[in-house]
Amino acid sequence: MKLVNYIKDVYNEMTQKVSWPTWPELQSSAIVVMVASAIIAGVIFAMDFSFKTLMDTVYGMFY
Repeated sequence: MKLVNYIKDVYNEMTQKVSWPTWPELQSSAIVVMVASAIIAGVIFAMDFSFKTLMDTVYGMFY
């Protein structure tokens, strides 16, 4: 019986108490996340590339 009450309470809360975003809000949030992910990926790529170049230069001095 406790499980049934729990499921009813969860359903009630998810349908009546939770404020779901509208479709335009959801789209704009998704765009923000994609742009931020692309920027972070670009920064990590630049750091990795520059560190690799630096290490190749340093190691090249000894060969």
